Amino acid sequence: MKIGFVGLGNMGGPMAANLAKAGHEVAGFDVAGITIEGVNSVASLADAAKDAQVVITMLPNGAILRGVADELIPVMAKGAVLCDCSTVDVESARAVANLCASHGLESLDAPVSGGIGGAQAGTLTFMAGGSAKAFAAMTPLLDIMGKKTVHCGDAGAGQAAKICNNMILGATMIATCEAFALADKIGLDRRKLYDVVSTSSGSSWSMNAYTPAPGVGVPSPADNDYKPGFAAELMLKDLRLSQQAARSVDADTPMGQLALGLYAQFVENEDGLGKDFSAMLPRFASKSRE
Repeated sequence: MKIGFVGLGNMGGPMAANLAKAGHEVAGFDVAGITIEGVNSVASLADAAKDAQVVITMLPNGAILRGVADELIPVMAKGAVLCDCSTVDVESARAVANLCASHGLESLDAPVSGGIGGAQAGTLTFMAGGSAKAFAAMTPLLDIMGKKTVHCGDAGAGQAAKICNNMILGATMIATCEAFALADKIGLDRRKLYDVVSTSSGSSWSMNAYTPAPGVGVPSPADNDYKPGFAAELMLKDLRLSQQAARSVDADTPMGQLALGLYAQFVENEDGLGKDFSAMLPRFASKSRE
């Protein structure tokens, strides 16, 4: 298949590489001029879209997605699929889907979970929103880049699933880090806390699969000085998207709002920028009750 790929950063680069390794012809474009082994670097968005059956985007936010879509969509071949794997606001995802439909294109919003490691290993989870036709066309490619794909509904549903998932993740990571910090001050060994919680009612993905305490549980960014697998500023972005969506539909999400406030404080006013989102643990461990 001939594929255009726009956005070759920490996530998009390895995703494009995996498609190329699987034998697809991938034309990649990035404003930073990034090159990826096996991917044919092109000079413009139009060059990435030329004759492509599928164009995949991995971009920082909804505003950039809309701008890129405005340039890409008019030059894409009729019947081609635009698949956006960025994490953006639901409104932007739906606006791009409507623009695609008006130009005779199929579209899918398919944000991912799994971080940089998942992108490199081809083990991402995709949450997809769009037509059954677009989903069927994209599934073989998503299966190369990931291990699980869920069709969540119509346009925007993939983004909705992603922000709901990450609102849970942000809140549970905070609770897990608070528990470790409390255990330290009470005098409970971290490994004993992990042994109990990981097999009890307090277990969660944050505890069992991404343990925020170094030397405890499975290997995680905590064991690498909190170098980001999923950066705190990206969690902050997703929590902001969750609360933007909550306001738009008048949903009461107090835990999500509290998580947003804590990550904003951590990233913008403390030392969280550039650290993994699990670095909330040393943050809580260093603070006293106010």
